Amino acid sequence: MDTEQQVAKHYTHGALESVILEALRDAGSDIDNLSPGDLAGVDEFHLGWRAATMEIAKDLHLSRATHVLDVGSGIGGPARYFAEANGARVTGIDLTQEFVAVANALTRRCRLSDLATFQQASALALPFAESTFDAATMIHVGMNIADKAKLFSEVHRVLRPHARFAVYDVMRTGNGEIPYPMPWAATPLTSFVGTPADYRRLLAKAGFRLEGEVSRRDLALALFQEMRRKIAEHGLPKLGLHVLMGEAAKERMGNVAVTLERGIIAPVEMIAIKG
Repeated sequence: MDTEQQVAKHYTHGALESVILEALRDAGSDIDNLSPGDLAGVDEFHLGWRAATMEIAKDLHLSRATHVLDVGSGIGGPARYFAEANGARVTGIDLTQEFVAVANALTRRCRLSDLATFQQASALALPFAESTFDAATMIHVGMNIADKAKLFSEVHRVLRPHARFAVYDVMRTGNGEIPYPMPWAATPLTSFVGTPADYRRLLAKAGFRLEGEVSRRDLALALFQEMRRKIAEHGLPKLGLHVLMGEAAKERMGNVAVTLERGIIAPVEMIAIKG
């Protein structure tokens, strides 16, 4: 089994759509009349959650005229937000076939299929022609990809000149051991956490110019604290990342929180411009 197959297996749930719909019903949602906001607890599978997605949308200057490539689109949370809030057209790709199926199904229930669509593909071999997209996003994806040079080269190829590329990944920002399991990998075998310097160098090598960089560590820590407070007062919510990750969620999220607090990792956003 190669690395991409292992990554897809790591994220595969087996009955994800039915589990999400059951959780939505328990939360009192009308599953035949959903909005992206109804799904925000489960489909923003990255540190900073919906707040971070909103910042990315602002930094990309999205509009109805924008066609966005979402690399590693998961079950579609950011893509649906971009479509609903900004009117952007979004094409998402992901390695995990179940994520793709669930993303399309939930998008239909949100009545956004005319703007957001998803397909199974590798970020290292994007199935699109040159200069297809006006913008691209990569949200918590690079931690599963060793060959970031090839990844950035592929994104550069399919973007139009002067297009913006938002990279938002967990990066190594300090010394210390990264404990496993993590949300993106059960073991180090499929984990490729790079430093901000690695990303800057490889983006430049691929032909991008870095326009801006910001750590979202403080945002992620504040939201973790708020999440802990709510769980202590009210218990687990009906719809959360525990639905996506199952029984492993507590240990994986705990490991992320501790490593984040120690400054070993941080979620870092970079905005790069195609030269």
